Amino acid sequence: MININDIMETVTMISHENLDIRTVTMGISLLDCADSDINKSCDKIYEKITRLAGNLVKVGCDIEKEYGIPIINKRISVTPIAMLAAASGGDPVKYAKALQKAADATGVNFIGGYSALVHKGFSAGDENLIRSIPEALSITNNICSSVNIGSTKSGINMDAVKLMGQIIRQSAALTKDKNCIGPAKLVVFCNAPEDNPFMAGAFHGTGEPDCVIHVGVSGPGVVHSALKRCPDGDLGDVAEVIKRTAFKITRMGQLVGTEASKRLGVPFGIVDLSLAPTPAVGDSVARILEEMGLESCGTHGTTAALALLNDAVKKGGVMASSSVGGLSGAFIPVSEDAGMIEAARNGDLKIEKLEAMTAVCSVGLDMIVIPGDTPCETISAIIADEAAIGMVNSKTTAVRVIPAIGRKQGEELNFGGLLGEGPVMPLNLDKSPAKFINRGGRIPAPMQSLKN
Repeated sequence: MININDIMETVTMISHENLDIRTVTMGISLLDCADSDINKSCDKIYEKITRLAGNLVKVGCDIEKEYGIPIINKRISVTPIAMLAAASGGDPVKYAKALQKAADATGVNFIGGYSALVHKGFSAGDENLIRSIPEALSITNNICSSVNIGSTKSGINMDAVKLMGQIIRQSAALTKDKNCIGPAKLVVFCNAPEDNPFMAGAFHGTGEPDCVIHVGVSGPGVVHSALKRCPDGDLGDVAEVIKRTAFKITRMGQLVGTEASKRLGVPFGIVDLSLAPTPAVGDSVARILEEMGLESCGTHGTTAALALLNDAVKKGGVMASSSVGGLSGAFIPVSEDAGMIEAARNGDLKIEKLEAMTAVCSVGLDMIVIPGDTPCETISAIIADEAAIGMVNSKTTAVRVIPAIGRKQGEELNFGGLLGEGPVMPLNLDKSPAKFINRGGRIPAPMQSLKN
């Protein structure tokens, strides 16, 4: 039986607490679009995406209107394009242009999958595609890219790590007149999931169906508001409040995903129950941690508070859906979270603390603006450190850092929209990791990989 109190509570969450569906993402396999002729391959890609996703935006808008649930983004993820580039040869940027043309035709916010999976080494097409990423991101508006450079099973491909430091720097330089937006659309992963609906790291894994619908929920503001109603409880009480709230958020995601799947005639995949913040006031993961009792996000105790939050979100979400997947937990993107922007500006939140927090959160060092003169080897070393945390802890970690070309510590970079804004954060640039990075090779998989 429908409970009127539950209905009113959901209405309040949407109208006053920033509850929304962050994304409905259609995953599309492009394996059958491979062709030795790159132009024919691009034509097949455009035809398939527009055929399958032609109604994606309309269906999302219809569900918004009928249920009163905001759906912020309608997105597409595709097979890692490096796999198609291996078959065709030629300039991979043609694929980026074909994807952009499809994005324009379908009206989606982003298409993710200009990607390569090189955690154990480079296969045909991989390096060529990776080297094309800066140009591809500079000439397109809606294309996102990702590269997986490590995993618990395979270790870390340090040749790829070295290369990605250069690629991120080049991408920033090519888009310096657009506030260095290129690297904001590029993620470097360890243990990348195949069913992630969130950008910029979304791609359609080879183990996925031909076409599928994934949903990513949000709701930091809802959790924050719920904790305000528990001012004196102990941390066990705090965990229970978060679990119950995450359950309600995830049920809404399950409803939207099931309905979108039915209307589009494709299978329903997963609900990613991540708490995804925005720059809007009242929609911040940092504010949740502060509501637990921290004076400021970044102070001692922040990692423990985030661990509690992440675990409670997962436990509550798993009870609400049998199809939880993707990343699922709490995101900590600095420029996209009003509370973290403030903490970073005040100097309370530093990159070393963010790195520690990534050991217990959903992803990793996300949307962090760094000095424009940061050497490529230092960027690579940041990636290596983060990948090591993911590899040893059997979890997904990632790096999305933005070198602010021509700007230094304390200056600001503003991307607008969901990508937000943030200060240039200081790095330890006095000593160089160049010799370590330039050794290349592979960091072997840890003992944890031997599970069979």
